[in-house]
Amino acid sequence: MILVRSFCLIWILSAMTQAAEFPGVESEWHGFTRHDFQVAGKPVVVVKPPTVAQGVPWVWHGEFFGHKPNPDIALLKKGYHIVYMRVPGLLGSPQAVSHWDDFYTELTTKYGFARKAALVGLSRGGLYCMNWAIANPDKVSCIYNDAAVCDFKSWPGGKGKGKGSDSEWQRVIKVYGFESEAQAMAYQGNPVDNLKPLAEAKIPLLHVFGDADQVVPWDENTGVVAERYKELGGNIKLIRKAGVDHHPHGLEDSTPIVKFILNASFK
Repeated sequence: MILVRSFCLIWILSAMTQAAEFPGVESEWHGFTRHDFQVAGKPVVVVKPPTVAQGVPWVWHGEFFGHKPNPDIALLKKGYHIVYMRVPGLLGSPQAVSHWDDFYTELTTKYGFARKAALVGLSRGGLYCMNWAIANPDKVSCIYNDAAVCDFKSWPGGKGKGKGSDSEWQRVIKVYGFESEAQAMAYQGNPVDNLKPLAEAKIPLLHVFGDADQVVPWDENTGVVAERYKELGGNIKLIRKAGVDHHPHGLEDSTPIVKFILNASFK
């Protein structure tokens, strides 16, 4: 009986270190295996590591999957899966949050992913990551935001010092179900307005930003988040890129990003 139990334990542990089999089209992504398939009718991407780390950790991108991939490549080598759901026109709206719920359920129940995900919010991806985390604070280990939109009135609204985007602003009004621009401006559900659930869940934040960003002004987005999160007792680290506009994203040396995600996993 002891031998049987030992064999079963060894088999289970061995199975946990092997990358799961996913459906869809298989391809190569920076030397790793990528799968493209659908969940609840929406396109998704899962890049799997050669050997899965204990607990099946994962990183979830809000938008622009594949841009500045060095942190992802480093984490794949550490045994993390990298995932993305393509719903780019929903701008972090409640409908986007609902689609993310479907993807989360699929990954955690069918494929055994960790209960908590590390989120990456690049530019408008910040709306997806922050809004989903606010709705699901118990399912998030950390959030790395990069030149992130945290208030749609800043971008695409352009109601502050930023350039804005009229077409995307009209999209916000539509996908959030506002009846008018005035209703959108009165909305108090942006990430900058709703940080308490994240602070109470003790979710660490890392914000990388250019202090000359003319598209997503840092002081209307990251700056407001930082001030309010600290007031709530939240843990936030800022990495300022002096004189840098909205592009380029990321860091020349992505080590701080990788360490941040590694340190936050499974806490």
